[in-house]
Amino acid sequence: MEPIEVKREIIRYGKGFAERVEDSIVTEHPVTIKINGAEFATLVCSPDFIEDLVIGFLASEGVIRKYDDLEDIWIEEKLGTAHVKTKKVNPYYLNFQGKRYITSCCGAGRQGFVFINDALTAKKMEQVRIKISSRDCFSLMKEMQESSPVFQNTGGVHNAALCQSGKVVISRMDIGRHNALDKIYGHCLKNSIPLSDKVLAFSGRISAEILLKASKIGCEIVLSKSAPTELALKLAEDLGITTIGFIRDESLNVYTGQERVFLE
Repeated sequence: MEPIEVKREIIRYGKGFAERVEDSIVTEHPVTIKINGAEFATLVCSPDFIEDLVIGFLASEGVIRKYDDLEDIWIEEKLGTAHVKTKKVNPYYLNFQGKRYITSCCGAGRQGFVFINDALTAKKMEQVRIKISSRDCFSLMKEMQESSPVFQNTGGVHNAALCQSGKVVISRMDIGRHNALDKIYGHCLKNSIPLSDKVLAFSGRISAEILLKASKIGCEIVLSKSAPTELALKLAEDLGITTIGFIRDESLNVYTGQERVFLE
């Protein structure tokens, strides 16, 4: 496996001084996905949990509906290629793969579009099946950040975590904020982990595309230490998702879905 971080000598300037020091720098690597022999997409990512990333990405994009749609998957790490053989491809994806809308996506290596498939694969939360306390919001955000030594060493990755009963169940990091979520989604699909009773915590901004990914994963509650966009909040209202942002310094903002949040 390629290294996730490397050491590099830099010059650090401070108040009235300059010194040569060794710093930890995060790496990024391209992975080209081939589906049934045909090149499909290239993702630029942190080189860990690549198989989970590919599975989560294909499910999120609507190419497959479930893990059983895959016949085989293998990764050629040195070539940066992920080979996927499918039993079948979602017909909605084949019909609408060219229909897209421009969004504010800034993930390296990804197209900045929301496909019509998003409307077909997004899950609307019709019920209030879980709730979360303000205390758990703070503790989960802290636990997520502390579970990523790469972030602590480099400051150059996004973190995401799947949480349940006030604890982090799965945490993943990546240079791409979308990738971190896809790694979690792929792991859960591959291992048949239920998602309807989980909370999704995220280190980055809640954009419309991030909100859509959360809905596809099937989480009713999304936590973030950063801000949401207006379009993300409109989608959250339409999809019945609770969004909680700016979780820091014992303060937080509940933007949508107040019925799932209580003070503690």
